[in-house]
Amino acid sequence: MLAFVIELTPDDNGTLLITCPDLPEVTSFAADAAEAEMRARDAIETVLQARIDDGETIPTPSPGGRAVVLPALTAAKVALYSAMREQGIGKAALARRLGWHGPQVDRLLDLGHASRLPQLEQALAALGLQLDVRVRDAA
Repeated sequence: MLAFVIELTPDDNGTLLITCPDLPEVTSFAADAAEAEMRARDAIETVLQARIDDGETIPTPSPGGRAVVLPALTAAKVALYSAMREQGIGKAALARRLGWHGPQVDRLLDLGHASRLPQLEQALAALGLQLDVRVRDAA
């Protein structure tokens, strides 16, 4: 699970300002808390994609507070990207390890692409890692 803490601050025009302490680039507005969660998720994924595209670090989310849980596929892709950075392995090197073409690796790191889990598992295995999926109560 990948969840980032958000802060909702009432604005003077009746809307809520959405920010994320771990990702200062995240700023959005919403009419209410339900809309804020949806907009925050979208803004966080946009910032994460920008950081991936720019080769920047993705911080480990801070614990506590009101958090927005990102989709499992996003979490797996961020984990792959972070592992590549930690091991100093670029996209071309991963493609060579997998015997894939570059665009295949690009799609694995595209948060908007509906990659298949077996591909992510194969890429993680090439880094000496294994994907771990757990199911827990939603409460």
